[in-house]
Amino acid sequence: MDPAFGDALVRLLPNLKRFGLSLSRRGDIADDLVQITVEKAILNHAGFDGSSRLEPWLFRIMRNAWIDMIRRTRTQGQQVDVFEIPESLPTDSSAQIEARLMLQSVQEAMTTLPDEQREILHLVCIEDMSYAEAAEILGIPKGTVMSRLSRARLALSEKLGIK
Repeated sequence: MDPAFGDALVRLLPNLKRFGLSLSRRGDIADDLVQITVEKAILNHAGFDGSSRLEPWLFRIMRNAWIDMIRRTRTQGQQVDVFEIPESLPTDSSAQIEARLMLQSVQEAMTTLPDEQREILHLVCIEDMSYAEAAEILGIPKGTVMSRLSRARLALSEKLGIK
């Protein structure tokens, strides 16, 4: 494996973790998705076109792994992690507390959006992907990305009471 490929892969681990959290909404599953993505990327690195960006290719691998995981878990039934507990807010300044509460409100509102809208918001607004890159990752036309993003932004603003 090319060392530059490995270095780029390591630099993108935080982005992969964020996308994994966006898809699964659980840290342990996001970690599993990152591991699956990295394993598949290393095994198939020869199939990567070096003239394109690595990040969309990795996100596509992760999204496919997520879809596979969902299909598998549908037959397994619901699983509950007994060790997962909510974190309490540390004592911060009022501005930091307000920012955290707003972020928490946005995260909670995003979880209520349909998967297709949540994925688009995450890719474009959080991961700063272009419409073309998001379209490639999701396997949909660029125009569909734009319309889903518009609907997602409207739905999110309504859920947050912003109009």
